[in-house]
Amino acid sequence: MQKSRAERLAANADGLDAVVIANGGEPFLDSTFWYLTEQASGSFEDSLAIVRADGTLEVITSVLEEESARAGKGNVHVYVTRAERDGFIKDALKGAKKVGFNVHGTAYSAVEHVRKTAEVEVADASKAVMATVTVKDKSEIEATKKACEISSQVAREIPGLIVEGVSEKAVAAAMDNRMRELGGTGNAFDTISAFGAHSSQPHYMPGDYRIRRGDAALFDFGTKYDRYCSDMTRTVFLGKPPEVLERAYAVVLEAQEAGFLEYRDGAAAKAADLAARKVIDDSEFKGRFIHSFGHGIGMDVHQGIYVSSKSEHVLKEGNIVSAEPGIYLPGIGGIRIEDTCLITKNGAERLTSFDRSLTVV
Repeated sequence: MQKSRAERLAANADGLDAVVIANGGEPFLDSTFWYLTEQASGSFEDSLAIVRADGTLEVITSVLEEESARAGKGNVHVYVTRAERDGFIKDALKGAKKVGFNVHGTAYSAVEHVRKTAEVEVADASKAVMATVTVKDKSEIEATKKACEISSQVAREIPGLIVEGVSEKAVAAAMDNRMRELGGTGNAFDTISAFGAHSSQPHYMPGDYRIRRGDAALFDFGTKYDRYCSDMTRTVFLGKPPEVLERAYAVVLEAQEAGFLEYRDGAAAKAADLAARKVIDDSEFKGRFIHSFGHGIGMDVHQGIYVSSKSEHVLKEGNIVSAEPGIYLPGIGGIRIEDTCLITKNGAERLTSFDRSLTVV
């Protein structure tokens, strides 16, 4: 029988009597809560998901979320007053001494409140959480594939959005709206729409600049479906680009393929980064790849796996990661090509799709 998500977390949290996922108020909400409870809706502020060492899941939430909570996983305890909430926390942690928290996703005040209320020793359970959530089950993979299908369709429509004089903001808004029309439930992150020299800034925020002929147009975007994210980047051109950007595009395309071919179960994550970086550093663009090759993707668009030259991660079947090398030339423009990829036993599968060859509109 397949283990539940809570049981998998308990198994990864060796040495802990329990793991507490504690939500605060917006924006201090931990996606691990929805991962464990498999809730389809609800905000669940001031709610907790507590996993005991035996894999039992206790869910503590307010009456505001009762209906949503009972549609999900776990033993649900509904409070009206703060005193009732504290009583449920004490009961759920009865007998527990060493309790882990996802310290990278939890407000300090929430950790302190549980520590004082249940009189427990606090430990860092973030590695156990990441080891659990980064290996996707079948339903998670299907949700991610659906998110990737939506963003891929929007990518295929990009050439129709690029006309001389259109602004970065206008195209970003059209893409965001289209992802919703196709069934996305929200952006995975703020869409990057960068034209011309702005495309050399990896995390550019769309502005009022209007595209001119010869400009690069870089789009980094993703949607959510059933809470799971897609993430992809494509760079296209309005008219013939400068020759230096044509050369950069060819190098980035080669680098992405070199890194992608290193993706497989059991491979060192850094191997992909090093392979892609070698392609770029062996070219005229040495030193212009200024970020890592990829990152984990799940309910959060950046999730727990670092595909960098210094990474110590070993990839596992069921990981979902990005593959996104880039070359950035200040004052001229930038090139990035990115796909969301599923790690398989003998390689990887691209979940996002749109022609990766040089596209001139």
